[in-house]
Amino acid sequence: MIPGDPLTGDQAAAVGPGAPAPTAGLRELLPLLRPHRRSLALAAALSLVAAGGALAQPALVGRVIDVVGSGRPLGPAVALLVVVLVAASALGAAQQYLLQRTAEGVVLTTRRLLADRLLRLPVAEYDRRRTGDLMSRVGADTTLLRATVTSGIVEVAGSAVVGIGALVAMALVDAWLLLLTVAAVAVGATTAVLASRGVRRLSREAQEEVGAMTAAVERALSAVRTIRASGATAREVTAVGESAVRAYRSGVRVARLEALVSPAGSVAVQGAFLAVLGVGGYRVAQGSISVADLVAFILYLFLLVMPLGQAIAAWTQLQTGLGALARIQEILGLPPEDDQRPERPAAVGTPAVPVRPVPLLELDDVWFTYPDGTEVLRGVSLQVPEGSRVALVGPSGAGKSTVLALIEGFYPVTDGTIRWRGTDVRELPRAALRARLGYVEQEAPVLAGTVRDNLLLTRPEATDPELWAVLADVGLTDVVRRSPRGLDVPVGDEGVLLSGGERQRLAIARSLLARPQLLLLDEPTASLDARNEGLLRDTLAAAAADRALLVVAHRLSTVLDSDEIVVLDGGRVVARGTHDELVESSPLYRELATAQLLV
Repeated sequence: MIPGDPLTGDQAAAVGPGAPAPTAGLRELLPLLRPHRRSLALAAALSLVAAGGALAQPALVGRVIDVVGSGRPLGPAVALLVVVLVAASALGAAQQYLLQRTAEGVVLTTRRLLADRLLRLPVAEYDRRRTGDLMSRVGADTTLLRATVTSGIVEVAGSAVVGIGALVAMALVDAWLLLLTVAAVAVGATTAVLASRGVRRLSREAQEEVGAMTAAVERALSAVRTIRASGATAREVTAVGESAVRAYRSGVRVARLEALVSPAGSVAVQGAFLAVLGVGGYRVAQGSISVADLVAFILYLFLLVMPLGQAIAAWTQLQTGLGALARIQEILGLPPEDDQRPERPAAVGTPAVPVRPVPLLELDDVWFTYPDGTEVLRGVSLQVPEGSRVALVGPSGAGKSTVLALIEGFYPVTDGTIRWRGTDVRELPRAALRARLGYVEQEAPVLAGTVRDNLLLTRPEATDPELWAVLADVGLTDVVRRSPRGLDVPVGDEGVLLSGGERQRLAIARSLLARPQLLLLDEPTASLDARNEGLLRDTLAAAAADRALLVVAHRLSTVLDSDEIVVLDGGRVVARGTHDELVESSPLYRELATAQLLV
């Protein structure tokens, strides 16, 4: 197991201890909206037209009242009012559908960007972050962006048009009533805006807690069998429950703050309505305005306060969405694993005649230290010639698995050089190098799906006969044929329907199918019984005929016939040679061999 940066779940979202939490604003939101600008523009246009229809309705109601009072025919006025009402409603429905569709498009775009970045991050980032928290950003955080679009920017624009239009119309009806209304509404609006100032920060904190809870659930489910067998179910339920309580409390803090916004607006609306009704009734009695004008003014008042309430709610929703966007931007802002290498000018002059053949792979005085300061490798040098079998052995923690991780380019070396056919791997595209390597990890991960899905991961174009052939090479043919579904038999989540040895062999088959020039094996026989270990040893011997092998092994019986065995201890090469040579020359190797009854 390769250690990583020792960040806890509580620190996972931060770049480092004490790092300030990143923030996001409209500037960060606009790039996500830009691909949907046509739909948003159309929604805005529909919103403006619907706003015009809404503004026309109070005037038309006043006209109907005047017609009733004058005794003229009522039909045309009522018909016009109905047409405007229906048209405004239809336009509003079309706008809402367009906004919902656009919001789903924004969520889709964001999820694709996040998935692309998450799958391309440097391996060190996965060491320092919890998987559940990353999953929460793709799921819960992106979902919050939907409401930001549907109830946010466009709604604010439409509400502003209606509000301004209502103010103008109210001023034309009665300026004194307008001043009274503005005073009452301003108090409520100011209170609501002040109350919503902390929503973005609290919303981000709530999403962090949701991410921590998701990570806790993911941790428990990934080891549910171990938890059951250890009698730790109740403790894990309690741990997940405590994480859920923290998420609940964060959500309640957001709800409490948002709850302050609605009453402030309601008090302002009710106060304005009562004031206008009282003062307006007095002015009607004095003959300053007509009943029709008072009714129209009250309707305009509702047109003002309704979009005002929508604008305040949209502003609060926008703050919530920006809090989630900050978490999304944190991941999108991380640099992906760089697959390109800078071009360097070719050396000019007469090439030197090589003194010795260039090995397929060479580590030259390689040093490596993890970000937490743990020094793992100290000047490791080794060579893997074409078609050879080289083994890395030594006690746990000696740095054997780290050597394979550095060859794969999961981490940059701290000092020294790794060469592929004489070329520094830092000058090669990482994807091109990995295409020549096969890598089987110590845990031999198997992906959820079928046997076929797992095999085709390394070579999608492989045919069924090739799949069966590689399964035969690792002794899995009979296992797969037990099911009538053959290659399409499910393996379960993380290969749970297979035994440990079957998972190990399937992972090796997957790598062999890609026909790598160098096969990296980390404890390939760790989960195999004696019979299958012997079968796999024969397979690896055959595989070494046309490719090189670099094998990390604790069970020395796997590597006795290697061309060279390199002994690591404390991050240094302490001995190298064949089995017989090392038994004579290396006390550490002799101790390991004796413990395994090989001497």
